[in-house]
Amino acid sequence: MAQASSPAPDIAPEAGGPVPPSHPLVERYLEHVRVEKRLASRTVELYALDLQKLEANAGQAGVALTEVQNIHMRRWVAQMHGAGRSGRGIALILSGWRGFYTWLGREGLIKGNPVQDVRAPKAAKPLPKALSVDEAVQLAAYNADAAEGDPMLALRDQCITELLYGCGLRIAELVGLDVRASAQARGWIDLDAAEAHVLGKGSKRRSVPVGNAALQVLRQWLAARNGWAREDHALFINQRGTRLTPQHIRVRLKQRSLKAGLATPVHPHMLRHSFASHVLQSSGDLRAVQELLGHANITTTQVYTRLDFQHLAKVYDAAHPRAVSKAGTGMPAPALPVDTGQAPKAAQKAGGPAKGKA
Repeated sequence: MAQASSPAPDIAPEAGGPVPPSHPLVERYLEHVRVEKRLASRTVELYALDLQKLEANAGQAGVALTEVQNIHMRRWVAQMHGAGRSGRGIALILSGWRGFYTWLGREGLIKGNPVQDVRAPKAAKPLPKALSVDEAVQLAAYNADAAEGDPMLALRDQCITELLYGCGLRIAELVGLDVRASAQARGWIDLDAAEAHVLGKGSKRRSVPVGNAALQVLRQWLAARNGWAREDHALFINQRGTRLTPQHIRVRLKQRSLKAGLATPVHPHMLRHSFASHVLQSSGDLRAVQELLGHANITTTQVYTRLDFQHLAKVYDAAHPRAVSKAGTGMPAPALPVDTGQAPKAAQKAGGPAKGKA
C-alpha cells in the first residue's frame, strides 16, 4: 500500500477546451447542435475536435469541406486505422462527420453525404471494467487519509466514492449536484427520502435511491462543508469554495484507489460499472438496472449480463467438482465427499468408523 508523507493537494489539472474551428460552416453546425439539438457541452467539444480533424484532412487533400467525396473518407479511415487508432475511436469520429454532412445536406449545401456507407474497422467489444465487491467496499471504506492528511478532503472524497458506487452516478451527474433543490439546480439529494435526483444524458431527469452508508457520510460532509463554502451552491467544492470539475474528481479517485491498496487505478465510470454489475448479480433484474442507470435502451444495459455470466462462471469453476481439472494433469477434480451420517460398508464390517483422508 502506498504511504503518503504529506497530504495530497486539492488541485487537479483542468482539461483544456478545444480550439474553436475556423470554418464558418463548422461554426454554424456546432451552434446548431448546441442550441437546437441541446447536446451536452462535452459532446459539443468532442464534435469540435473531430471536425478540426476533418478540416485538417480536407486541407491536406486540397478540397473544400463541401467537395469531400466518399473516396476521401475511405482514404482517411484507412490512414487512421494504419496509424493505430482503434475501430471504436474511428467510429466515433465518423459519427461526428456524418452528422455534419447530414446537416449540410438539409441546408442544401451538398448533394450527397460522403460519409454514407463508410464504416470503421470492426473492433472487439471489451467488457466494462468493474471492481469485485470486496474491492469496491475496500475503496469506499478507506479512511487513512483522515489521519494522515486533511480530514476535510478525506471526508469529501469518501462521500464522492460512496455516491458513485452506491448510486451508479455518472461523473457529470455527480458534479452537477447542488446542496439543495432549486429551479436552477441540475441535481440534488433528498436526505429525508434517501433519493438522489440527477440530470442525466439527453437532459433526462431520474431519481435513484441512496444507501445508508452514503447518507451517513453525506450528512458528515454537509456539516463540514461550511468551512469551505462561499456563494457556490455546489455539493462538492474545493478548498477555494468552488464546484469540483470532472477532471479533479478523476485525479482524486485515482489517488484514493492506489492508497487504498487496489491493484488497478480506479476511474469514476468503473464505479458505475461496479454498481450495475453487483446489483445485477444480486437481483437478476435487468430492467431495474436499466432504470437505475438511466439507459434509454436496454441493449446498453445488457452488456452487464456478460459480466454477470463471468461471475457465475467463476463461482461454478470454484465450486463444481467437474468444472476444473487438476493442475498439470488434465484430469477432472475429485468429487467432494458427502457426509451422509453413515459409515461405509467396509468400515461397518470392520466394526469402526470410516477414516477420512487428510
